[in-house]
Amino acid sequence: MNLKGKSAIVTAAATGLGKTIAELLASQGVSVAIADVDQAAAQSVATTIETAGGKAMGVAMDVTNEMAVNSATDRVASAFGGVDILVSNAGIQIVKPIENYSLADWKRVLAIHVEGAFLTTRAALKYMYPDKRGGTVIYIGSVHSHEASALKSDYLSAKLGLLGLARVLAKEGAAHNVRSHVIVRKPLVDAQIPEPAREPAISQEEVARRVMLNGTVDGIFTTVEETVLFLCEFPSAALTGQSFVVSHDWFMQ
Repeated sequence: MNLKGKSAIVTAAATGLGKTIAELLASQGVSVAIADVDQAAAQSVATTIETAGGKAMGVAMDVTNEMAVNSATDRVASAFGGVDILVSNAGIQIVKPIENYSLADWKRVLAIHVEGAFLTTRAALKYMYPDKRGGTVIYIGSVHSHEASALKSDYLSAKLGLLGLARVLAKEGAAHNVRSHVIVRKPLVDAQIPEPAREPAISQEEVARRVMLNGTVDGIFTTVEETVLFLCEFPSAALTGQSFVVSHDWFMQ
């Protein structure tokens, strides 16, 4: 499927993985909305994309705020003529044992991951459902929704929630030509490298190689953005409702 002329919203896209996904989609001719709580940073990314010849806009979006999500999505649809792709990428982790976890922290994590995914999905469907325009909704999950990890009770619960949301959307969205997917990955991101390097007094390069990339078949960071592109370009609904593990064999099922 040729993506040129399509439009997309990528949440938490001012930095990190979201930014990389947005840049790749823009390079393929997609008009991309950089949605982030930091509007200045979002606009900076959008400006960079436009300088490179792409089409983008920065929008302020707190994914836990219903009015903010709806307003930003309406702005994007008005500017780009609709919404064809949603990449729900916003999320945080709070690492604590269950007995020390506060209810406030629990609610915060679930609000960003699950409520945020629900609110952005519902807002995007307003433009995907009419006249069976269709669209692709992709949730960025974690391999920990398949493989449990201590100290991440809320994070795992949230990512499991994304699997359920995607599967229901696959059923409900089929009649409107809307597909849904979850990309689950080993949590390998550059921002996670400095923290483990402090205590053992080893280099960040060693942390990446011995800790974060340990157990992968090729010793490289996951390329989630390429999987996003593959799913957006896929020509049928054959893969809808499925989760895709991008872990370079760290986890297999």
